[in-house]
Amino acid sequence: MAVALFLLFDLGVLVLNFAISYQISEDARSINLAGRQRMLSQRTAKALLAVESARAKGLSASQDLAELRDAVSLFDATLQGFQHGAILPSGGGQPVFLKAAEGPVAVQALQQAQALWTPFQQALSQVLNGQANPATLQAASAYAQAHNLELLTLMNRLTSALEATASQRATTLRQVQTAGIVLALLNFAFILFKFLRRLRRLDAGMEAVTRENREILASVREGLFLITPDFRLGSQVSQSAQVLFGRPLQPGEGFFDLLAHMVDGQALQDAQDYVALLFAPHVKEALVQDINPLLEVHALVTNRLGQAVPRTLAFRFNRVRAGAVIHHVLVTVQDISDRTLLQTQLQAERLRSQKELALLLAACETDPALLRQFVARSEASLLEINDLLRGSAQGKPALRHALDQAARRIHALKGDAGALGLDSLVHQAHAFESALLLARGQNLDDISGDPLLALPLPLEALLTRMAALKSLAGIQRNSRLSGIGLNAALTRLSLDTASALGKRIAPVVQMDHHGELGADAADLVREISTQLARNAVVHGIEAPATRQASGKAAAGRLEVQLGKSGAEWILRVRDDGRGLNASSLRQKLLELGWYTALQLESFDDRQIIGHIFKPGFSTADAADVHAGRGIGLDVVQANVQRLGGRLTLASTPGEFTEITVRFEV
Repeated sequence: MAVALFLLFDLGVLVLNFAISYQISEDARSINLAGRQRMLSQRTAKALLAVESARAKGLSASQDLAELRDAVSLFDATLQGFQHGAILPSGGGQPVFLKAAEGPVAVQALQQAQALWTPFQQALSQVLNGQANPATLQAASAYAQAHNLELLTLMNRLTSALEATASQRATTLRQVQTAGIVLALLNFAFILFKFLRRLRRLDAGMEAVTRENREILASVREGLFLITPDFRLGSQVSQSAQVLFGRPLQPGEGFFDLLAHMVDGQALQDAQDYVALLFAPHVKEALVQDINPLLEVHALVTNRLGQAVPRTLAFRFNRVRAGAVIHHVLVTVQDISDRTLLQTQLQAERLRSQKELALLLAACETDPALLRQFVARSEASLLEINDLLRGSAQGKPALRHALDQAARRIHALKGDAGALGLDSLVHQAHAFESALLLARGQNLDDISGDPLLALPLPLEALLTRMAALKSLAGIQRNSRLSGIGLNAALTRLSLDTASALGKRIAPVVQMDHHGELGADAADLVREISTQLARNAVVHGIEAPATRQASGKAAAGRLEVQLGKSGAEWILRVRDDGRGLNASSLRQKLLELGWYTALQLESFDDRQIIGHIFKPGFSTADAADVHAGRGIGLDVVQANVQRLGGRLTLASTPGEFTEITVRFEV
């Protein structure tokens, strides 16, 4: 009955979902057509004025007249459809059914619109058939000018009424879904309660049955034999044991000789010590069961076809007593290969599920607007990467360029994910970034086919993650990131990065004017500020002990500001960290093998410091999810170029580093 109720709840919610969703779909169609009515009213007035103007100038008005006929015909048909229902052409030209509008507000608006439209249509009748004289044409035009705004207002009122109806149905749908889920959960709790009670009763009964049948069941296990106190096989060996070992087992054969070809020397010695303990009467058997060294033995066993196949065998040992004397030890051998494989698969699946859950929990804690914008941008970037990789079959130089572009895109995505606290996605993007850099190699000759073949799988996995987040967030592609939202995201990214690196930081983020930028410029500025903020925390801010030793506060200060001076925008990122040291950068360039010592001597400090923006250059000792790939500042420089801006850098070793980006939009 409980299962039937569960199915009934599901079926009821499904039916109601379908019915209400269908109504919402019809409402959306009606809203679209109501919006088209507003456009058609304006289009009718415009075409009528164009006809009047052309006639007054003695010009041909055939084109304007045709447009007027289309607008009048479509407006009238749609108006009738809203009142009585009809099949009408959609915006794409496909026929759709428009149901009659419901609700007192919508009906009243339609009645008033019809009252205005009927005399207007009559005034237009002679104009539409081309027989209107100047007076008739002027009268129709005057009517349009007098009542067009009122007609537009009525269509707006109709649209608002339809939107209100759709909103109410959406609310009803959510209530139905919530009620269905609550009922299903209550029913599940009831099933679980009954099941556990039954299970406890069965456990008690099974324990009694198990004790009674243990000796009987021992004789039908997969492999059975006895070993004597001198560690040799007894006179009886089951056929299944010989199959498991892949060869005939002879009575009297040494047990450890049998194990010697299956385990290494240390495991064999552990097995000898363990079995010796089992034959020691003063050692309690229960105390040594947990130290069995042969619970999992991986071996190559010859099957009946003569093929060597890998198997995992489990050995279990039980004493056989006659009073207080231990005569034998019963050895039970089981093939647990399938179980071991399943455990490995379950563990991998558990880890994957934990990562998915962590991602979804982090996404649920993120501001919905920020999440929608992130997924929209990231999905576009991943599709762009896909297009880059698909369209790069024009030789190694073009492929290298495509891989560089893809690495910049995925690095920016990784920064955005870190700003939202989506750590699982950060690590997944970092792994894909590693695959991209492996495929790219250090030079053109390093580009090889195998790493390239491995790229589609992680890219597809990222797209799948984005699809899950997109479904969770209800993506709206045209949403915009506010300055306040970016403040919170950059602050979170800075604090999380500092925490992961064992640093302390006091970020001051002032990006309130970010929302005033255009969409393209806003995205570029967001990526620049994200990369510069993280770069400052990783490379600029020192560890608390180092800062205190140099007389600084334990917590570093990071400032990220976006402002405007006249027509010029100014983005400034400043930290009070270690600054840039030209000598250290020279040494790093020498270690990377980019230049010889003689070549480096010809560079001044300004030229040396400029290399921090080169692709692949990083001062980090090792690459991790935060830094070390030499991509972050490469992304910054590329975005500054796309903005048409200029970048300046000021730094004093041991005191600060400040990067300023100036641009106009």
